[in-house]
Amino acid sequence: MMTENSISKRPLSPCISICALDPSGHCAGCLRTRDEIAGWIKLSPQEQWSLLRELELRREARGLPVRSRKGE
Repeated sequence: MMTENSISKRPLSPCISICALDPSGHCAGCLRTRDEIAGWIKLSPQEQWSLLRELELRREARGLPVRSRKGE
């Protein structure tokens, strides 16, 4: 469960060191786009958490297992 305190802390990068863009423009490892990868460090903690939630939806849409993250 996300709390106000955990939302204000930056999450770990979703990178899992499988870095290759697929034909749809998403990283094969973390499912981020090139722009999302490049802009990760510039996002606020809240924006990073929001993107992580979006990545979980992308994983579900592709039938991939959803990963749990510490701090949520």
